[in-house]
Amino acid sequence: MPKHPVIGVVMATMLEAKPFVVETPMERIEKHPFKVYAKDSLLLVLSGIGKANAAMATFHCCQKYAPDMVVNLGAAGATTGGFKLGDIFHISRIVEYDRPNFKDGSPHVYKPLVIDGFPVARTATQDKPVIFPEDRKKISRVADLVEMEAASVNQAANKFQIPSAFFKFVTDTPEHTGDKDIVNHIREYRDAFHAFFMEKIFPELIAQCPHGRTP
Repeated sequence: MPKHPVIGVVMATMLEAKPFVVETPMERIEKHPFKVYAKDSLLLVLSGIGKANAAMATFHCCQKYAPDMVVNLGAAGATTGGFKLGDIFHISRIVEYDRPNFKDGSPHVYKPLVIDGFPVARTATQDKPVIFPEDRKKISRVADLVEMEAASVNQAANKFQIPSAFFKFVTDTPEHTGDKDIVNHIREYRDAFHAFFMEKIFPELIAQCPHGRTP
């Protein structure tokens, strides 16, 4: 593994990341404090679910491995209808929905790196899972998707002045209100997400890196 990997990927769970580890394939190079996997110019850190875990894992990735770019990948729920299971979106705006500004009470908003050529969506990050239609409807005023890590990954990477990009695949909609549905849909669509990342997204990310190297 190179001492300076080009792309540092942060994903919450092995459930989402399994195709990256198995199909790429990647070698585990670290077990604590986070499981870290690597192959050539790709580094994968499993953070665990939630904002605190995502922030710590991103900090660990940036401090120890100094990637040229951090990428957060994983599952997200749609806040409204009109989204299909398995749809893949490039995140153009991150709303930290459960952390309001002191001045006006509006949520914090972040603008990550956006690469041309991919369908874009806005995401809301919060620690509380959003399952029920009425909760999704509230968030739909500011975001198309909802998940639990993106805002923290962005903030931690910014501390190191490392650009960050975000791609999410839809695993649930207002029609899906059960945890089992989400888990089953992650298993159903994670392979296609991995293939799309390796074939379409990863080459574009490499091209964006100022010190990019062809894997």
